[in-house]
Amino acid sequence: MIPLIVKRILFAVLLAAGTSLAAAAPVFEDSMAQRTLACSACHGKEGRAGPDGYYPRIAGKPAGYLYNQLLNFRDGRRHYGLMTRLVDPLSQAYLLEIAQYFAALDLPYVQPHATAASPALLQQGQSLTLQGDPQRGIPACALCHGPALTGVQPNTPGLIGLPRDYIASQLGAWRTGQRRAHAPDCMADVARRLAPDEITAVATWLSQQVPGANSHPAASLPKPPEIACGSASLPAGRQAP
Repeated sequence: MIPLIVKRILFAVLLAAGTSLAAAAPVFEDSMAQRTLACSACHGKEGRAGPDGYYPRIAGKPAGYLYNQLLNFRDGRRHYGLMTRLVDPLSQAYLLEIAQYFAALDLPYVQPHATAASPALLQQGQSLTLQGDPQRGIPACALCHGPALTGVQPNTPGLIGLPRDYIASQLGAWRTGQRRAHAPDCMADVARRLAPDEITAVATWLSQQVPGANSHPAASLPKPPEIACGSASLPAGRQAP
């Protein structure tokens, strides 16, 4: 039999351990920051971008754009099983709340990784991004994504601060039909006009750009874009900021 004194010591140790664990246990905070930890697990702390060069920055993107993409994953216009499973049980109103939360985050951008790309490749990417190729019907990215390439409210994302691999993979997905949007699907049309080496050039040049003093999405474009792009309508009574 265990002596009484030993029992008392064991009880005291267990009581102290239980108290310590209870004190160390995290307190659940019922906030959107807490509820979106599943997002930051891939997209990086506060949606700043994942460390692997693929998961994009979502912090500060226009709410309308983020909302559209959540719907696209849910409805099969974009294909990534993990995202689909995360958003499938959520209502459209709640998806908009998630989009608005990340859109409101005003966080600094990380410095891009240095590239070994040739000057000729970077020049090609810069030319296509800022000037396009009118003879082939390829508009400049800046005509829709804003002169500073930081996006335009409410539905057009910024291209600054995105990893090269992510940009290239998404252009490739549009080119092959793996990624789609609401009609008219303007990005699919543009991507199909780009050759694979041009996609690499655009993605590489964009990934090297650093936003200026104002990294926020523009309120509007200087003039209407040359092409029309489709987007989802918001839930009744809701507006994207």
